[in-house]
Amino acid sequence: MPSRYSKRTLWRTAAGLFLALLVGAALTSLAGVWLAGPSAVAAPALVATGLRADALIVRKGDRTMTLMRAGKQVAQYSIRLGFSPKGDKMQEGDGRTPEGVYRINRRNPRSRFHLSLGLDYPKADQRAKARLAGRNPGGDIFIHGQPNALRPFGLTLPHNWTDGCIAVSNRDMEDLYARVPVGARVTILP
Repeated sequence: MPSRYSKRTLWRTAAGLFLALLVGAALTSLAGVWLAGPSAVAAPALVATGLRADALIVRKGDRTMTLMRAGKQVAQYSIRLGFSPKGDKMQEGDGRTPEGVYRINRRNPRSRFHLSLGLDYPKADQRAKARLAGRNPGGDIFIHGQPNALRPFGLTLPHNWTDGCIAVSNRDMEDLYARVPVGARVTILP
């Protein structure tokens, strides 16, 4: 008895169902990560004191961050910046990454992004300058990995996308998190 459906129709239907299941699984995974909130991965422990970095040099124009120890380059990372990367941060929401010398003042293993290292931005003079201009200087500037929602897919965003933070790949962030202690100097150059 001949079938009412051609093989081609059956293959298209099967492919459509498979694609629907795949998209559904991806969306379920994505929703689960968003609902789960902060990172649930184990943060790497700091390396031994003699192996820790004492400084980071960020070159915004080159999109690089260099890890330093005792004046010598230890590693270099590709970075992404705020969505409007040229110039110094002037106010909250301007999409710029601040320039100047800062310190790492906190380590956050439960960030909305894959791990994070906080900078002591804004400094007192930056707050005063913003206040005189009637602006909010912003805050919460971090070096961090990719959004947690991307973790199941292993993606690294290829463009400048942060609100002013410095973003790296998740693998690079794990390396930084293990090597950079609170107190390390961060110099951000144009």
